[in-house]
Amino acid sequence: MTIITPLKDRRTKAGDTVLSVRDLHVTFPSEAGPVRAVRGLSFDLAAGETMAIVGESGSGKSVTSLAVMGLHPNTTRITGSIKLHDTELLGQSDNDMSKIRGRDLAMVFQDPLSALTPVYTIGDQIVETIQAHYDMSKAKALTRAIELLDLVGIPNPQVRVKSFPFEFSGGMRQRVMIAMAIANDPDVIIADEPTTALDVTIQAQVLDVLKTAQRETGAAIILITHDLGIVAGMSERVVVMYAGRPVEQGTTDDIFYRPRMPYTIGLLGTVPRLDESSHGALPVLEGNPPSVVDLPPGCPFAPRCPMVIDACMGTEPELVPTDDPQHVAACVRTADIIRQELRHGDIFPAPVLTTSELAEVPREERVPVLELKNLKRHYPLMKGAIYRRRIGTVHAVDGIDLDIREGETLGLVGESGCGKTTTLLEILNMGTPTAGSIEVLGRDTSTLNKRERKALRRNLQVVFQDPMASLDPRMPIFDIIAEPMGVHKIPKAEIEKRVADLLRLVGLEPNHASRYPQHFSGGQRQRIGIARALSLEPKVMVLDEPVSALDVSIQAGVINLLDDLQGKLGLSYLFVAHDLAVIRHIADRVAVMYLGSIVEVGAVDEVYSAPVHPYTQALLSAIPIPDPKTERSRQRIVLSGDLPSPADPPSGCKFRTRCFKYTALGEADQVKCRDVVPLLQPYAVDHTAACHYGSHEEGVAVGRAQFVSRS
Repeated sequence: MTIITPLKDRRTKAGDTVLSVRDLHVTFPSEAGPVRAVRGLSFDLAAGETMAIVGESGSGKSVTSLAVMGLHPNTTRITGSIKLHDTELLGQSDNDMSKIRGRDLAMVFQDPLSALTPVYTIGDQIVETIQAHYDMSKAKALTRAIELLDLVGIPNPQVRVKSFPFEFSGGMRQRVMIAMAIANDPDVIIADEPTTALDVTIQAQVLDVLKTAQRETGAAIILITHDLGIVAGMSERVVVMYAGRPVEQGTTDDIFYRPRMPYTIGLLGTVPRLDESSHGALPVLEGNPPSVVDLPPGCPFAPRCPMVIDACMGTEPELVPTDDPQHVAACVRTADIIRQELRHGDIFPAPVLTTSELAEVPREERVPVLELKNLKRHYPLMKGAIYRRRIGTVHAVDGIDLDIREGETLGLVGESGCGKTTTLLEILNMGTPTAGSIEVLGRDTSTLNKRERKALRRNLQVVFQDPMASLDPRMPIFDIIAEPMGVHKIPKAEIEKRVADLLRLVGLEPNHASRYPQHFSGGQRQRIGIARALSLEPKVMVLDEPVSALDVSIQAGVINLLDDLQGKLGLSYLFVAHDLAVIRHIADRVAVMYLGSIVEVGAVDEVYSAPVHPYTQALLSAIPIPDPKTERSRQRIVLSGDLPSPADPPSGCKFRTRCFKYTALGEADQVKCRDVVPLLQPYAVDHTAACHYGSHEEGVAVGRAQFVSRS
């Protein structure tokens, strides 16, 4: 590993306070009145420490980070105190803050593509970061930039330093942002949702790089994230925020194992867990966070809290010590929670879901509703503007076999670029693939005429990833839900009745049908999208990342809704997701896709407990588990490199260029991986994998190592 020469002597030792925030208030002006985004936040951050700030969207997490960095507009009113060492940052001019930002304070933003300037090379941007604070020649700064890129795992840094941001993948751009953040040996690094838009394997690489950067610089880290698994593995202390205020603070173990505030308890309980085999309902935090424009008196969480009493409605509770002086919570019921040893199941009982009659029918006796047989979709790779010529082929989907039975959920997982979306589009298009066949309810889609295809579409509907982008903002939700029924000539009187019934079915009020999408929360908008998909009473629903854009609390409600609808209506789901914890909770079977091919498929509990293919093992290893002890004891498998191009896939086993097992093989065994394409082979009942050297016994051992039992 590259060792970076420090640019400055440390002014603090490990454990000394580097950042102190006291009674921070951040208020924005708005037409509706002052938006009190942060209300009375205080904390101390020690050198070398990682502190996480968690909470739902709108809780004030990112607003806090921007206040520390001095990046709010001049119209923002900020009061309190933010001290870096002994220097007060509030009240500093932008010119003075510019001398501190990038040198003593650094930030890793959520979207690296927006944070990097597209017209400058990566090297130029890192060099500028260094020369803005130190009198250093360009040649010396460029040498340091290459060392930094090598440190954060950019391959061939001497060449890639001359590349532009668009030539890097999302994970590589985020690593460049980390390299820029540590370029000047900062005392504090703020990482604002640094892995949100990344694949789980790339996320694991980025988190590993962030830990390496912290070891190299000795910096303290403020980690802002909604992923409680990342918090469990990265942080020493946690601040839980709600409606702009801290409602609980303590060590990571205290927050996860001994939460003392109902909001924290509910937040932890709503998260699906990779290490738990559960197909029941998730506990749900009902309702939405309040507006911070005009907060009512009392505890802001009271309208959503099952433990609310009259004392909660008077004044907003202050943070007070619990049974541990270092663990504070803002709740009048904390003593009751401690005395009764209440957990999330006691406070937020899971709802009872409808169980389908099909659940008792063996899979082999159910009728297939969707079948893919040797499905291929190839695209020509063209070059030239005037005289275009074909120079290659993009193997987007390269021969997959899948089937879904009545009342069943199949999870399709894999990294971005593996072919999941192309597979969905081929199914939804109901056309003729490059090769193979698609059968929906026993009908080969390539043989359908226009009228037959329209009739069959009633039974195959889709729910998209982004609920706001998939709903027309100019239409009231009545028209949005009614539109598919109008296309299929359903009588107007029946449409009006069905829209009201559908809104009730997905947990919304029929009298809200005249409202527009912007009047609803993210979770409610996704419910509207589900209602629209159900309007034609389909038998199969394709769900494309339906909960990835939602807060964990809202996500649980949508997952429960999908489970309940499946029980009531006997639906079959093709559920595409990056989050393998969600897939374990909702799916019956799972298919793992890599570079256009299925590498492992089977019953979800069997695949998770005994992953045979090295890629599946790496995917499961990359998903953080919201349990600090489990996270500390897990054996990580961090893949190197990015997904190869589908226009130039590797020969033989497509995964061999990133496979840790391949590198450990002898030359004679590696030849087989290079020359022979592995086929899916059975390893257990309803469990097949495509690996020349896979072993079910090894898979069981890997599963045990990944999911250490909770103490």
